[in-house]
Amino acid sequence: MAESVCKAGARSYPTALVIPCSGIGKVHGLIAREATYRVVDDLEPGASDTLCLALLVKGDEEAVEAVRTRPCITIDGCPKLCSYKNVQLAGGAIAESVRVVDAFKEHKGAQPGTATELTEDGWTITDEIAQQIAARVRETCGGKEQ
Repeated sequence: MAESVCKAGARSYPTALVIPCSGIGKVHGLIAREATYRVVDDLEPGASDTLCLALLVKGDEEAVEAVRTRPCITIDGCPKLCSYKNVQLAGGAIAESVRVVDAFKEHKGAQPGTATELTEDGWTITDEIAQQIAARVRETCGGKEQ
């Protein structure tokens, strides 16, 4: 993981952790992961980071410590809320919970792709979710302004 503090001017803020569900085999899980990568790699690279949900589920000490000491934004593909529930069980502070399935309410009839490849619809939804999360990262830890 990257440094756990981001700098904004003379102040320091804890970086936000963006934690997607695993969602392997489901297009909603792929959207959750791709939105996470957009945020941590492109939109808010100094103010956000991610970690593997499986490490948290297994009780990895470093992962548990990270969610307990940094604001967390969970992204879940389906209503089972695996990311949200596991961050909560580990004692993490959830700044926001995003459900990919909710984004589809604004995209009736969208064909997002498959578990391994997104279509144009899928990338549109991914980008909208990423922008929502990036805005929350900026609110939460003083990230850069867009």
